[in-house]
Amino acid sequence: MARGGQGLARVAVVVRAGAAPLWWFGVLAAGIGVLVPGVTGRRIGVMAGAGLFVIAAAVVVYARRKRYTALARGAARAGKYDVLQDRAVTVRTWRRGHRWWLLAAFAAALAGSFAVPAAGGMLLAGTGAGLRLKAAWLGRRERADDALLWVRVDWLGRGGAPAGKPVKGYRSTGIAAGDAAPGGARRRTAELV
Repeated sequence: MARGGQGLARVAVVVRAGAAPLWWFGVLAAGIGVLVPGVTGRRIGVMAGAGLFVIAAAVVVYARRKRYTALARGAARAGKYDVLQDRAVTVRTWRRGHRWWLLAAFAAALAGSFAVPAAGGMLLAGTGAGLRLKAAWLGRRERADDALLWVRVDWLGRGGAPAGKPVKGYRSTGIAAGDAAPGGARRRTAELV
């Protein structure tokens, strides 16, 4: 980094990076799982899966919320020489670092279908939905504070957790910085004008 600047990744983008693969792997696993009668039968499997979906989404949305809030409250202004990482780079890095975990979770959800059809897939999909809702919550917070939240890339490490132990604080920028909208979605071209 030039002149002592830090590489920064958007917090909401890191949170949101796992939402799509977990959702789609979950939907695929649940769809395949419904085809297998399983030990419990399809009806019980789908009902159990619906419960797991709701529980997983709620747990993911509310997990570490106090930590996110505390880090956001103490966010320092990003420096002049800090480098803001593109949204696509952040998403690609997170997904590459977690690809084996995602495939293992998909395989486990499929294997679980022989016992409880569709339940494992719906659990995965609920986790993905929870990550999307958490990113939306961060986006509402960013809009209310009129500041985007960033985390140092070197603090993310292999785990890619934006509120993990290595993270000592966030940086903030104006709402127009970077190529991702509040909440981590792609910024529309109309917003850039």
